[in-house]
Amino acid sequence: NRAAPAMGRRPAPRQPAPAMSEEMLINVTRSETRVAVLENGMLQELIIERSSRRVYLGNVYQGTVVRVLPGMQAAFVDVGLERAAFLHASDIGRHHAETDDAEPQETPPITQLLRDGQKILVQVIKDPIGSKGARLTTNISIPSRFLVLTPSSSQIGVSVRIEDPEERERLRGMVEAARDDDSKTGYIVRTNAEGMDTFAIRADLAYLNKLWDMIQQRSADAKPGECVYEDLSLEVRALRDMMNTEVDRVRIDSSEAFSRTVEFVQQFMPERANRIELYQSERPIFDLYGVEDDIANALENTVSLKSGGHLVIDQTEAMTTIDVNTGGFVGHRNLEETIFKTNLEAAQAIARQLRLRNLGG
Repeated sequence: NRAAPAMGRRPAPRQPAPAMSEEMLINVTRSETRVAVLENGMLQELIIERSSRRVYLGNVYQGTVVRVLPGMQAAFVDVGLERAAFLHASDIGRHHAETDDAEPQETPPITQLLRDGQKILVQVIKDPIGSKGARLTTNISIPSRFLVLTPSSSQIGVSVRIEDPEERERLRGMVEAARDDDSKTGYIVRTNAEGMDTFAIRADLAYLNKLWDMIQQRSADAKPGECVYEDLSLEVRALRDMMNTEVDRVRIDSSEAFSRTVEFVQQFMPERANRIELYQSERPIFDLYGVEDDIANALENTVSLKSGGHLVIDQTEAMTTIDVNTGGFVGHRNLEETIFKTNLEAAQAIARQLRLRNLGG
């Protein structure tokens, strides 16, 4: 055995972290569409949209106020769905100052904001669940590849995931220079915009402005309860929102969905069109990657840890609780070390479960 290195000797250089491999799998059947995001072969995110349960999230409607509830600071709005949707006073307009250091202003009484029979343009921010109707907001936001248009705000924001201060200022400056001088429309720069040039940002901004003009024209002529804007299909929406530079490959097992996604990618991100593949094997794509097993495990309330410990995840209507147990892991030295190692392993497992189960909303 080699002797221990002498004190003061320069430590060996740190090895670079292994490159992260990220793939997106899209499984389309008659009953549902599923999108899975894998990092180094491990399932990290799963989105499911069933054909039997229509998704309204992101849709914009011309609504009519059917009942104002002063005691709840809310109102029910008819947007043409099975049940009237819920609109809280805090989701009406912008009741806070536009500067970061200003104190939020108190929300006015709902009776000062709405009246029965009033027409109002609203967007769904939460789909109907059980006996509850959809939740709405008047703060419309329309996403595209690199930007989110926010008509009710004049501010330009940048995603917090873009950490470089110089890059944040560069992107903010490009958006500021590209929009009209007298524009009162705000924008949020998305994470996908990092490193993009002026041409890409200007093209995205022009697309959003045209889309917003179309929504306004439709809403002016729309009947109460009519949908004036509907978001993209799940497979195209997943590419728009999640296909960044880290995604090495996208595999789709439906020729129709493959054609739709290729058309979208060639129009908005042609440099990544070669990453889209049509999966044609007889073996189901989710079985090939072991995703079905991960989905089954995600439905269980107990999640095993490699050390022998486990998590217990319980969901109620009010909250989600996660209990960390050492289980069969008894450690080697003392109680403190055993608990520390279990918590360290649980921290990574919990972060994955939050994404996988969409516990954060």
